[in-house]
Amino acid sequence: MSLPPGATNARRVGGGDINEAWRVTLADGGTAFVKTRADAGPGEYAAEAEGLAWLAEPGALRTPHVLEVGEDYLALEWIEPGRLDASGAEDLGRGLAATHAAGAASFGDPRLGGSIAGTPSQFGSLRLSNEPTADWPSFYAERRLRPLASIARERGALSGTGVRAVEQVCARITELAGPAEPPARLHGDLWGGNVMADTEGRPWLIDPSAYGGHREIDLAMLRLFGAPSEGVFAAYAEVTPLTDGWKDRVQLWQLLPLLVHAVLFGGSYQTAAERIALHYAG
Repeated sequence: MSLPPGATNARRVGGGDINEAWRVTLADGGTAFVKTRADAGPGEYAAEAEGLAWLAEPGALRTPHVLEVGEDYLALEWIEPGRLDASGAEDLGRGLAATHAAGAASFGDPRLGGSIAGTPSQFGSLRLSNEPTADWPSFYAERRLRPLASIARERGALSGTGVRAVEQVCARITELAGPAEPPARLHGDLWGGNVMADTEGRPWLIDPSAYGGHREIDLAMLRLFGAPSEGVFAAYAEVTPLTDGWKDRVQLWQLLPLLVHAVLFGGSYQTAAERIALHYAG
């Protein structure tokens, strides 16, 4: 493991499938959460740190304060974990709506300049390009679905029928994607495990793969992998209602995380990804 200089009292804690995670005492006496991995990509942790700051910038949702960043570690303020209460779920919905509305510079790279610009999004061990495109349908097809289908074909994570179905979805994406919207400020990997609560029941966003995209992506992923409660979505809609036809697009956006999981884990994720791709292939 790699820890900040002078860190002591390291105790392993839960931190996901990719990184090691530790609770440590820093040289200044403060307590920190440290994630570390020997094979982290160049600038990976710096991009994550900037993504956390970018999501916190509108002041609508909390993210852990970044304490130190190295090439092979990221040290964040320690948040004592609690349980998200009903008020916290509503705060998450309203805060997510405001964060999305804060926008991004493009579909793809969330803003110009900084270490996050030009850095691929990390989904487990997969890295997907955030090179900007002119519109959301193009980004979703060319920077997400087609690359994942290619990787899945190489690894045997989709059948030939499944790969062809994803390609057909890409060919139809403009008609499937719904009304045009400006790029939203996305967390990018918003499943229930990346929303934590503190001891006061308030929500915090962690582990982002931030980029500019369609706001329905975050909501669809949150529905797929266990939203804290339906109160999140009701509170979101009170601030910024979704556009007509959004229910018909939920599984279209869920195709992204299902393809990621099919590549990484196989099994039932492959079946689910192929089923959804076939549904939208027409």
